[in-house]
Amino acid sequence: MGLTTAKSAAEKRLPIREVNPVELLGPNDTNLKLIENHLEVSLFLRGDELVVRGDESKLALIENIIVEMMAVLSRKKFLDKDDVLTIIRLNQSGKSSLGETGLDSVVLFTRSEVIKPRTAGQERYFAAAGKYEMVFGLGPAGTGKTYMAVAFAISALKNREVKKIILTRPAVEAGERLGFLPGDLREKVDPYLAPLYDALFDMMPHDKVRLFMDQKTIEVVPLAYMRGRTLDNAYIILDEAQNTTPMQMKMFLTRMGVNSKIIITGDPTQIDLPKHEESGLLQAVRILKDVEGIAFVEFDDSDIVRHKLVRRIINAYDRPIGT
Repeated sequence: MGLTTAKSAAEKRLPIREVNPVELLGPNDTNLKLIENHLEVSLFLRGDELVVRGDESKLALIENIIVEMMAVLSRKKFLDKDDVLTIIRLNQSGKSSLGETGLDSVVLFTRSEVIKPRTAGQERYFAAAGKYEMVFGLGPAGTGKTYMAVAFAISALKNREVKKIILTRPAVEAGERLGFLPGDLREKVDPYLAPLYDALFDMMPHDKVRLFMDQKTIEVVPLAYMRGRTLDNAYIILDEAQNTTPMQMKMFLTRMGVNSKIIITGDPTQIDLPKHEESGLLQAVRILKDVEGIAFVEFDDSDIVRHKLVRRIINAYDRPIGT
């Protein structure tokens, strides 16, 4: 194996320690071939060293890439094509995939970026998701509650910590009476589930998402269709939970099965239920606040990561009119 060019005059040997070389190189050396194809160098294993041959100006870059690959493998116990491609692209652009906060803060490697906490609230969210089996993420729009939760779920699936992902939302605008809407089930509910699809497609190739959905490895369903199910070995996300009724929330919380994790996200200031109906989210926070094994993470406007105007708009709506 190896790509030899006219510039292959320099050679560097990199020690491979504390990781399985087979897992580092990938099946049939696919991970090394990715580096060779992108950077026009030659790589091959000699004992416990990886030999790199190519243009001398590229050797330091290759070393950084290999070191980060070993770091990812040590932490995740798993290294796939998307991880390697992201590490290559970030290093080519002069960035480290580890960043100032280090590898421990990385949630997910995608093909184009590394997803990691960007605010103090997101850091608390990440820490809670790693420690607790049930997490409530509460706060205003634009704080990454849903996006980060989907990243947590995809990471758990990739790392084989769970076998499936369930994403759900209450279709409150339709009063959950989906039978009165035109079209098949997907056509009825897709408008309410679009933000969840958006997050999935942003983090995974479209064909892989479609395959996982066809295999029921990933399910995106309205909350009304969760009744009667018990979900084992699953990562379950309830989005827009402020629009659940108390009965719906209790139903959802009791779907949790063996080796499952649940994240509930919601904005208590944007409840779309009829005025006489109590929010299931607010009731759950009140009832469960002292239950062991459940974490509550609150976001504020300092955690908003969308366009800077979003923060200004939210602050303006929070101020009394005329002030």
